[in-house]
Amino acid sequence: MNQNALAEKKRQIRKAAHAARKAQPAKDAVSQQITNRFVQLAEYVAAQWVMWYVDVRDEVRTRHALPGAVASDKKIVIPYCVDGELQLFLLESLQELEVGMYEILEPREDLRNTASKNVDVKQLDLILVPGVGFDAAGGRIGHGKGYYDKLLENARPETPLISLAFECQMFDEIPMQRHDIFMDKVVTEKRVYDGIGRDRIGGSDKA
Repeated sequence: MNQNALAEKKRQIRKAAHAARKAQPAKDAVSQQITNRFVQLAEYVAAQWVMWYVDVRDEVRTRHALPGAVASDKKIVIPYCVDGELQLFLLESLQELEVGMYEILEPREDLRNTASKNVDVKQLDLILVPGVGFDAAGGRIGHGKGYYDKLLENARPETPLISLAFECQMFDEIPMQRHDIFMDKVVTEKRVYDGIGRDRIGGSDKA
């Protein structure tokens, strides 16, 4: 598949996934099913440092699960974007969040330069990776900005990469390129998909 055809295929998948996600009924209840399934995974139970994210727009809603995660004995980390790069913040209370750009909940500006709040990606034992569309092999398509690709390049090779999705965000196949990373697991309200993970990366001939 040439680059133009690949870009068009990704555009179509993003469009279809956004529409399906927006139309998803009972988002709160279904999101709770998904996050409940996520926190019961062996990978989550075993992890000490866990990167969550705060949901935006029509993503699987994580914010209802964050208070319980923060109250647990785990170190909860959330990402935020600065000049196109993801920074990591140790979240110890939801009072440390405020509404930032694009109406996204982010760490408060006055806390971001606190040394004890800054986390290196190599400290993470599990990374929750948002996305727009997925397939059963753990193929993922994001918004096309590459923020998470850059972050994951520096994660420890053994750190599990897990995504949450509504079942309506699952596709037969996500076109993957050589630099793209497969998820280890994709958790939906219906099941947990076991992905390829970083044992194998995408190939442009596969797309």
